Amino acid sequence: MRPVNDPPAVVVAADAHAAPAHGHVWSRVARCYRPVLLASSAALFAYLLHAVGATMVVASFRELSWRLVLVVVFPAVVLKACDTLGWGCTFPRREVSLWRLATTLVAGQAIASTTPTGTIGGDAAKVWLLRDEVSSRECLSSLIIAETTSTASQGLLLLLGIVVARQTLSSSAPLLRIMQWLLILEIVGVVGFIAVQMRGIATRGHGLLHRLGLARGQRAGPVAAHIDRALASFYRGEPGRLALAVTWNFLGWLTGVLEVWLILYFLNATVSIGRAVVIEAFGTSISFATFFLPVQLGIDEGGAVATFVALGMSAATGMSLSLVRRVREMAWIGIGLLILNTRPRTRVATVATQRA
Repeated sequence: MRPVNDPPAVVVAADAHAAPAHGHVWSRVARCYRPVLLASSAALFAYLLHAVGATMVVASFRELSWRLVLVVVFPAVVLKACDTLGWGCTFPRREVSLWRLATTLVAGQAIASTTPTGTIGGDAAKVWLLRDEVSSRECLSSLIIAETTSTASQGLLLLLGIVVARQTLSSSAPLLRIMQWLLILEIVGVVGFIAVQMRGIATRGHGLLHRLGLARGQRAGPVAAHIDRALASFYRGEPGRLALAVTWNFLGWLTGVLEVWLILYFLNATVSIGRAVVIEAFGTSISFATFFLPVQLGIDEGGAVATFVALGMSAATGMSLSLVRRVREMAWIGIGLLILNTRPRTRVATVATQRA
């Protein structure tokens, strides 16, 4: 959902230009990379739908009926609110209204989900949408911190899911063992990423790309240095905001647990809250491990099916749950694109761009 992967690239993308020769090479690689992955993901999705049975999935949607609208609106609104509050904690000063942050968040997520640029494009859109209220430097550093706290809170959810799953699954169960390794991977990733941020991730990244001939221009260096100072200052001087950001993000993940329970309740497949925690924790961790795949097509569905089978539940129910959430995701993408089209063209505040 919100894995740590793209923030370092976002820093460079903010003010770097690829040299022509290298740019053409990477452009050709990108053009081949995404279509191949999309085709593979689509094939996996089709296989899962065939194996589970499309008829059973359609029957589940009929069972859901008008309540699909409720699923699209209710838990998602709480989730977006938690994400917004968590993001707001990463700014050094509360300069942007929560409503502005919320609409920017939804719009940025829509861009990330519908364009080849992925998370980089989504974060760039957020910076652009907030350009008249906060400097791009502060916005970029806040996005890096937000990605870090989101992944840290995701690790907390996975830890909770593993603890609960141990009550019902054998410690040697393959899925449980995979989740335990993923937890270790997330812990190492978060700790390592914070350590790298404290040691100047932006400056080092810019220097590396400059040596490779992939970055040009005079502005990128000062921007990278400012971001490094902002990151170090936040982690050293704002432990309260850091903890609050992690807490809000964790509450957002717990909202996903509520969504799982509610959907299954509507599908007449009611589960306990503990089992809903396992389903959500394992599903989001599979998404974390496969962040490089576009739109997670087939991956989310496969993860849901594997989790449901491991828990002794119906594979068709797992597939239905994943597809219902896919419909919810598409609805919010539409809302995000609508926000982009209706957002007034505001004047860029020159004062904001000069802030340190």
